Amino acid sequence: MSITAERKSELIKDNATGKGDTGSPEVQVAILTERIRNLTEHFRTHKKDNHSRRGLLKMVSQRRRLLDYVKSKDVNRYSDLIKKLGIRR
Repeated sequence: MSITAERKSELIKDNATGKGDTGSPEVQVAILTERIRNLTEHFRTHKKDNHSRRGLLKMVSQRRRLLDYVKSKDVNRYSDLIKKLGIRR
């Protein structure tokens, strides 16, 4: 369910806004998106795992708040991030 260290560093490298950037909203949204996708796959086989479902809902809410923040600061950055991660239709 969690992501590997290699995958996390790859996500950080792909979405960082500068050298050594690990805390920007873009990086955080990318990591949360990966974790959400992993949990979604987990629920395909474990349909009754309600404890993990609560964690999934918390992650989705956190991602939504971060995306709202990015959108309020710069709409172009928001739309680029959405397209890059393939979150919206």
